[in-house]
Amino acid sequence: MGMTNLATEEVPKPGEWPVDPQHDIAVTEDRIWIDGCFDFTHHGHAGAMLQARRLGKELVVGVHSDEDILDNKGPTVMTLAERGSVSAVDACRWSTISIPHAPYVTSLPWISHYGCHYVVHGDDITSDSGGEDCYRYVKAAKRFLVVKRTPGISTTDLVGRMLLCTKNHFIRSLTRTLSGDDGPGSQVERSDAAKEMAQRIRDYASDETGLQPGSLVLSYAETGPAQEASMGTQDPGSYTTIVDGALPKPGQRIVYLDGGFDLFSSGHIEFLRQVVKAEEAFARQTGWYDDTPTQKERLAGNNGGYGPTYIVAGIHDDEVINHWKGVNYPIMNIFERGLLVLQCRYIHAVIFSAPFTPSKAYLCNLPFGTPHAVYHGPTTFMPLTYDPYNAARDLGIYREIGNHDFQNVNAGEIVQRILRSRQMYEERQKKKGQKAAGEEAVRRRENMEKEAAALEKERAVNR
Repeated sequence: MGMTNLATEEVPKPGEWPVDPQHDIAVTEDRIWIDGCFDFTHHGHAGAMLQARRLGKELVVGVHSDEDILDNKGPTVMTLAERGSVSAVDACRWSTISIPHAPYVTSLPWISHYGCHYVVHGDDITSDSGGEDCYRYVKAAKRFLVVKRTPGISTTDLVGRMLLCTKNHFIRSLTRTLSGDDGPGSQVERSDAAKEMAQRIRDYASDETGLQPGSLVLSYAETGPAQEASMGTQDPGSYTTIVDGALPKPGQRIVYLDGGFDLFSSGHIEFLRQVVKAEEAFARQTGWYDDTPTQKERLAGNNGGYGPTYIVAGIHDDEVINHWKGVNYPIMNIFERGLLVLQCRYIHAVIFSAPFTPSKAYLCNLPFGTPHAVYHGPTTFMPLTYDPYNAARDLGIYREIGNHDFQNVNAGEIVQRILRSRQMYEERQKKKGQKAAGEEAVRRRENMEKEAAALEKERAVNR
């Protein structure tokens, strides 16, 4: 059973805390605590961490255990390793450290042990299994701060999209949406929504403090419909700057990678971490960290210098992913997926609407120059009839990341987890006032998934 009552909670002794330090440290208002389930990551989680980080200089993120969440809220989709210290939370650029097995009812001894004076949470109410406020103790101690909840996104919303097979979250053109020329509602409503979206992109492109410019954000446009150009256009295309950010520094290797990044899961995050790891190994082999005048100059730069790699992530349009995967994939639209990629500490630049096939013309005309490496991971999410990375192979810059512990965790796997435990998730939906999917809708989803799987099998045979 999880610990949900302060009276019954046992405070860990030195040597028993899940993460060092094992002895209490000084409490400071500059060290902020935030906690939660952080079940399959969405940009609302990142938005809460961003707002919390802006209130201090360090952010400690408590992640509840699978057992505590089951006792108090219901089943999780992702395991603790997938949600917390191994993956999603640690990958957020505003997180300083994650604390697994943090109590579901926020505990004063726990936050004080890790040196945090204030606890931050959104303006919604979170209750334990007994219906009591999970933050009642820190509120009574006047150590609670409220931040604005991110509208329009939640785990419950995403589960609803999966069970009901809706597509109304798709964005036809992010560029036109950001200019207020596309999307639902009146011109005034579209304009207001566009301003909010543009501001959110700027926010998520901030640096590790959440206060200064960080990642560069571009949008790519090519001639012809995206799916017709999937075999590789010879048009270098054009770029629009959405957010100005840091450019590559002298000596940095440019690394390009692309994908749908749907439901930005531990599979994506571990792939990115492995890319960073591979590039770090290459940098050490080639003398980047040698004690030379050049390296001393790098280390003397702003913010303690810079690393050996500049990673650029290309993100595909909704219609491109749906063309290859079918059903109602992507579950998250390009705006939502882009925010999650932007908040990841491993990413330095993002290109929205990147082509599905990075052709030679595209790669050789990137604003940063031809990349030193193009990485791809061990994904089977969208089996194809051709190799999208032929151009990178021909240029001699193609690299692969091998198998890893989370390689099978993708949007399709997450949907299957939801379907296997549908009744439990529907109960959760009902408690939050969401429409239940019903047997017919779920059966339709299952049939659509089977049809998509059959198409993938046919493509694999014809490859």
